[in-house]
Amino acid sequence: MTQQFPELPIKYNDVMATMPFSDYLTIFKSAIHNVFPELLAKDPFTSQRGIPHAVSEKILPLAPISVVIPREYGGRGSSVLENLAITSAAAYESLAYALTMGINSALFMQPFIKYASNDIKSDVLKAFLFQSKMGGLMITEPDYGSDALNMQSNFEKVNSNYHLKGIKHWAGLTGSAQYWILTAREKTKQGQLSRDMGFFLCDVSKPNQSIVVEEFYDNLGLHHIPYGKNIIDVLVPEQQMLLPQSSGLVMLLDILHRSRLQFPAMALGFIERMLDEAIAHCKQRFVGGKSLFEFDQVQLRIAHLQSAFCVCSAFCNYSSKNAGIENNLASAYLEANAFKAYATDLMQEAAQSLVQMVGAKAYRFSHIGGRGIIDSRPFQIFEGSNDMLYAQMGEAVQKNMKQLKVIMVSDYIVACRFTKDAPAYIVAMFQFAVPAGIKQRSLVDFGRAFSRLIAIQMLLELK
Repeated sequence: MTQQFPELPIKYNDVMATMPFSDYLTIFKSAIHNVFPELLAKDPFTSQRGIPHAVSEKILPLAPISVVIPREYGGRGSSVLENLAITSAAAYESLAYALTMGINSALFMQPFIKYASNDIKSDVLKAFLFQSKMGGLMITEPDYGSDALNMQSNFEKVNSNYHLKGIKHWAGLTGSAQYWILTAREKTKQGQLSRDMGFFLCDVSKPNQSIVVEEFYDNLGLHHIPYGKNIIDVLVPEQQMLLPQSSGLVMLLDILHRSRLQFPAMALGFIERMLDEAIAHCKQRFVGGKSLFEFDQVQLRIAHLQSAFCVCSAFCNYSSKNAGIENNLASAYLEANAFKAYATDLMQEAAQSLVQMVGAKAYRFSHIGGRGIIDSRPFQIFEGSNDMLYAQMGEAVQKNMKQLKVIMVSDYIVACRFTKDAPAYIVAMFQFAVPAGIKQRSLVDFGRAFSRLIAIQMLLELK
């Protein structure tokens, strides 16, 4: 079940740049509603993969990326709140397109605006606004997935240019984006790679900056996003190197944490769709003379969906106030990891629950439930596997407790900004000390528990 909107012509212009956001959001919702239902009903194994023509023709010209572009460049003003709302609206209709939005905004545009030289900003930003261009970020390598610090892509200074070489894969929008932020480590004169890394803008339409796509992957879900293996051997002008405020590692953390803080927007729209579909089906479906909606177990599942929607709303509330590019989020590991991991777990649970309520009818690609299971699953993997993020949270809490000289976990919960208002009966459950040498599997559980405590804090602050 989706909302109804009239079909409207779309093309970004000066009026859209200054109109009230509610009006702009209505136009955007109308566009995606008129495009995606038909596209998503097609069998992925008989239809073309990659960015659909209808998206390029009817949605990109609206320039939804304008919500993160400063007004001086023609955008709507770098509003995190508007970006979260646009992303959530996209996720309601298409999780793949919402992720396309996230790649363009959180992984390319926000770091580009924050760290790129002013000399190169204008042309790139106008290309996004008025020429429907897209951008992405390349970090992951075939032999170094989450181990980004050991990436083998490297760069050397050659006169007034930087020569970058390496292999990147699983970069969303492979072969479709014109602009890329490439990551690499500097090669020393001795042939070794430095620990720090550099970030570079690459425009594949320019001489010596073409990226060769060696292979397109047959990704199981998210069929409208092309992924693949990219061979990097480019020469970029020195002014296209992004400028870190301290180091490349700090820049990487700032970028990833900001992106993770915005994941709940995709989860919010997606879970809202799962909830709407569940309610509509259960009210219309009758078993034994009464609707499914009257069954206690069904009511429990719907209550869980409503709870997930509230949690993601609370996460978005925090992110709208704290995830702007004016803030350095390199140290925001606890909240960023919690938001990303818990929100994406809730996405998968929501899709599974919808399919359980709908039954066999939902076990088809043409149904939003079955498709939702496949499309939401990789969210628990990319930008940090959730198991890894939960383990990192557990380690971080241990480290913080040691710094504060706190032995009991309950005492740390009361002292931590992200858990301090937890109800007393919940705090009482954590009256224990974490033993030294705790196993990784226990760290994962420990971090997962803290993500739920953080969710409670965010809900209490949602007023």
